[in-house]
Amino acid sequence: MENKSSPVESVDRALLLLMRMRDQGPLSVKAAAEQLDVAPSTAHRLLSALTFRGFAAQDHDRHYRLGPALSDRSAEAFSTQLIRKHAHESLVELQQTVGETVQLMVLRGGNIQFIDGIESKRTLRVGMRVGDKMPAFVSAGGKAMLARLTNTELEDLYRSGLPTWPTGRITTMATLKRSMTRIRREGFGTNFEETEQGVVGLGVSINDADGRPVAAITTATPSIRFERADMPTHLTALHRAAEGITTQLLNAAS
Repeated sequence: MENKSSPVESVDRALLLLMRMRDQGPLSVKAAAEQLDVAPSTAHRLLSALTFRGFAAQDHDRHYRLGPALSDRSAEAFSTQLIRKHAHESLVELQQTVGETVQLMVLRGGNIQFIDGIESKRTLRVGMRVGDKMPAFVSAGGKAMLARLTNTELEDLYRSGLPTWPTGRITTMATLKRSMTRIRREGFGTNFEETEQGVVGLGVSINDADGRPVAAITTATPSIRFERADMPTHLTALHRAAEGITTQLLNAAS
């Protein structure tokens, strides 16, 4: 009888995990152990090795998915052009609801880049910044996207240290991680005059089917007009817009 076993069992197990993540999505250490019929400690070692080489990555909920060395879903399926196209209608509705400038951004390494927006029609308003870049951790939308990453991924993004920003308040990795823990719990990011003086922002992340950040949308309000009592209305509108954009993108990619 022909021997069907792999000559290198650990490699075979790692490949099986990659195939499982490819076909069925993220999995926990427990699920990986059950899939391979091994102890959880063995599954954890295999997943850690895959993560170290970039073939897997751990989400904020401690599940493992395909890593940057293999996964090109966000980079290819959700191009800037596609995101702008499918976000426009929701941006218009969002701006009409809140009456303030709204903006769309994507993550570029440790920075965000504004790719679209609609300005408020009020005399005193925040201007759009299409094309501009800035550190993600000073922007409400950037924070919302960073919160979808694990602490390990945050460390990789800012392995050379956090860049300085004139009005930034997050200056250390420890502060960044604490901030991300709060944002994961609350489900939105804030910017109280951190991008620039006189501007207050609220932002939520737009995610792919695996919960990975694809883009973010924000409201930008002159601080002199900002009222905390308005936050629930703005956040409800932001989440509704994000859900609409997500649905459009996933339908386009299917």
